[in-house]
Amino acid sequence: MEFAEKPELQALRETVGAIAARYGGAHYAEHAARHEPLTELWAELARGGFIGINVPEEFGGGGGGLVELAIVCEEIAAQGCPMLLLLVSAAISAEVITRFGDPEQKQRWLPGLADGTSKVVFAITEPGAGSNSHQLATTARREGDDWLISGTKYYISGVDEAQALMVVARTGTDEVSGRAQMSLFLVPTDAEGLVAQPLPVDAMLPERQFTLFFDDVRVGPEMVVGEVGAGFAQVFHGLNPERITGAALCVGIARYALGRATAYANERTVWKAPIGSHQGVSHPLAKAAIETELAALMTRKAAWTHDAGLPAGESSNMAKYAAAEAALGAVDAAIQTHGGNGLSTEYGLVPYWGLARLLRIAPVNREMVLNHVAQHTLGLPRSY
Repeated sequence: MEFAEKPELQALRETVGAIAARYGGAHYAEHAARHEPLTELWAELARGGFIGINVPEEFGGGGGGLVELAIVCEEIAAQGCPMLLLLVSAAISAEVITRFGDPEQKQRWLPGLADGTSKVVFAITEPGAGSNSHQLATTARREGDDWLISGTKYYISGVDEAQALMVVARTGTDEVSGRAQMSLFLVPTDAEGLVAQPLPVDAMLPERQFTLFFDDVRVGPEMVVGEVGAGFAQVFHGLNPERITGAALCVGIARYALGRATAYANERTVWKAPIGSHQGVSHPLAKAAIETELAALMTRKAAWTHDAGLPAGESSNMAKYAAAEAALGAVDAAIQTHGGNGLSTEYGLVPYWGLARLLRIAPVNREMVLNHVAQHTLGLPRSY
């Protein structure tokens, strides 16, 4: 098995890292504190072709896959500039439209996703459903050739930056299983009957969160993505990439935190020698470094598995679990290394704790990952 990255992937890491380094942690912290998007970095990455690196070349993209997109996500985070919008727009929406969109949808949406001028965010989460997507209450009913969408979504990221939403809605019930049949719809963010209400959160994030209210929002048949009623199968083609890129983001956060912590531990002297010479400081950082490298390996495996067209559910979930734990552990160790300075604005570590903590919950919480592994990897009885 070959573990060394090809030269072109190494070059991608270096180039993306150099771009993000021009902005860095202070830039991120300032924007996160004001809940303002990293517009300048997004635009520069887009000009370099990195936002749409996984979009097919015929639509203006880079023609790569999740391996390449995961590297972009990891490297910007490793320079202190993680962006959640890459997960929902580039990873979910671009992947789903590429796989299930008809030729007209691909031509309409993919060029904008490729050059970064358009963002399509994903809307599945609901107040009454949680992790049980079969309980989704948002419905879409036919009226002539059109569809009318009604319901509520919440914790939807970046609606204020997006041109459209990819909405998961109930369109029927399976007669055999009794479970909901779901479908995917592209809904312009300025559609009549759609209200986006900011959802305040304490986490310091550049991306704002929203609750969405759909009141008979009308969309035409050209806005249905893929097959009506087959939404769940289609959604998971996007959810695995979201988990993979989320894992890559976490690996980058961990690398950034460890870089800041080791620099501080080498410089800070209290008892004649740098504090990094003491095992009480060095061992937590070493543990975090090991966990980060293990998570990075699993993330690369998951991305490769998806790109190879192989079942990627197990590896995607494992990567997301391992990377979120590694990121949270690394940020916590970095804060502890800094002592009281770990909470100061000057050192800028707290925003990454909030994001790492969020990614332990979303896009799938650690408990549901453990349920998946117990059932599908170990063959244990379903527990929920």
